Amino acid sequence: MSVDAEPIVAGRAISPGLRTISVGELTFETGGWLPEVQLAYETWGTLNQDGSNAILILHALTGDSHVVSSEALPHPGWWESLVGPGRPIDTRKWFVVAPNMVGGCYGSTGPSSPDPDGRPWGSRFPFTTIRDSVHAEARLADALGIETWHAVLGGSMGGARALEWAATYPERVRGAGILACGGAASAEQIAFAQSQVAAIKLDPHYRRGDYYGQQPPEEGLGIARRIAHITYRSEAELQYRFARKPQGQEDPFGQITQRTGRYQIESYLDYKAKDLASRFDANSYVVLTEALMSHDVGRNRGGQQAAVARIVATPFIAAVSSDRLYFPSQSQQLADDFNRGRGAQDPNHPQHVLSHQIDSPIGHDGFLTAPEKIADELIRVLEL
Repeated sequence: MSVDAEPIVAGRAISPGLRTISVGELTFETGGWLPEVQLAYETWGTLNQDGSNAILILHALTGDSHVVSSEALPHPGWWESLVGPGRPIDTRKWFVVAPNMVGGCYGSTGPSSPDPDGRPWGSRFPFTTIRDSVHAEARLADALGIETWHAVLGGSMGGARALEWAATYPERVRGAGILACGGAASAEQIAFAQSQVAAIKLDPHYRRGDYYGQQPPEEGLGIARRIAHITYRSEAELQYRFARKPQGQEDPFGQITQRTGRYQIESYLDYKAKDLASRFDANSYVVLTEALMSHDVGRNRGGQQAAVARIVATPFIAAVSSDRLYFPSQSQQLADDFNRGRGAQDPNHPQHVLSHQIDSPIGHDGFLTAPEKIADELIRVLEL
């Protein structure tokens, strides 16, 4: 079967380049249920006759399906330096698929989507785990005629989904690229995430998640974004860019009873907060953040080492050198568990799984801003 990027017969276009497809009813891991789930996705390249050239790319927390620009959607994507014609993941050779995660707000079914009666799901949207997202994406693969992915890869929450894909459907994944993410959410990562969720839920406009048609909880979402963005960047990068400089003519010491002037770093975080609030649904932020908190490849599988032992995909693990959210040591621990779990006797896999490094001073977001630094190793290990 040959499938071109234009058109995808299985999907329905909702805007140029973006399609949705129904993956049917979905029962969630903790017992929730939706009568129908739509997944939004984009594709690039052409699926070959035997379906062996398919690559699945998975976005991070507030990301979307727009990995790279196209004729239909010419604005830049979030991995322009890694994906596209003539780039490391060459779309003249590979058929790339990028879905928006269930629970999101960029076309896939989420809390803002209508129920069968036309009312937003809101507070009734089920608690969603990383495994739930993988089950939904497997149905998308079925609809597109893709039995096995040559590679599944992503960073941060996308890395968690890539790892979960390889553990949940080992026979369907040949290679797994896990960037800036460990085998499970750590206590500190959960703490940062819980603080963000609390900021949204404490906004008086949140209304327990049923705020649609009214003022949304923009202030709470903005605070959540501020907390998150601090963890996405390194202390050294923030100090280099902003230090203690005031914002324009504003004077941080200019008032007798109340400080009204801002430092540049405050203005920067204000901008990030306003930008996200203008384009992202607060309920989706809660759903996806709690999904990332659920990430634990070893859960109900006998622990992380036992879970990765069942993975037959070739792993490619990479950390960002300056990451203070997902420490490089956590990527190294995942690599070590692959090595312990597989042992030295398996002839079908490399003797030693390495943790590669994106050398960047920027922090966690280095997997977005400098993925080309590990492109050669990615191509070699995953045979791209």
